[in-house]
Amino acid sequence: MAQVRTITLPHFPAHPLQIALYKSVTNAAHLRTQLLSANPTYDYAFLDATMILSPRHLLLAAALALHAHLQGTTKTRTPHSELVFRLHPNNNIGESYRKFGIGDSTSEIVVVKFSLADDVTRESVGRHLGEVVRGTSVEIREGGEELGMWADEGKIRKVYKLNGHGGGKKGAMNGAAKDERGELESVILGSITLKGS
Repeated sequence: MAQVRTITLPHFPAHPLQIALYKSVTNAAHLRTQLLSANPTYDYAFLDATMILSPRHLLLAAALALHAHLQGTTKTRTPHSELVFRLHPNNNIGESYRKFGIGDSTSEIVVVKFSLADDVTRESVGRHLGEVVRGTSVEIREGGEELGMWADEGKIRKVYKLNGHGGGKKGAMNGAAKDERGELESVILGSITLKGS
């Protein structure tokens, strides 16, 4: 069974997020095939964890996707695909999937499931992901900082066209790197928010 963290967004208490994190995934190609074939049992947002800078990065996009779904203003087929779309700074859905969705060789993934039905619970999501994802489930603790642990800042800067905005490091950070990452995060959150307006 996968370790799943339930996160409730402030404006959407009736629809919490079920989030799982995996490393060393060996069947990303299979998962991607299921998504492309629109298999309803794989209706999740499977994300490349190297493209998620922080929990706030993920949760803002999730809130915008959920809002669009509940308002009937989505640009994509499902709220989960809308989440992938909302992470990207432009309106190209295909590009959003190529940059933020999983590829055939993705090894670290974030999985998000919106609780839009009563039978979507932490337990049901954990059980299903434990059966279908071949990898090591990683615990997401209270602050959710694990959601940014594999962030590849160089790749993220490139997608958001922020190449002149600091270095391109991946992994542990000292104090100066944390400040720089916070600035980068602010610019990215602003970009996501403006796209949504």
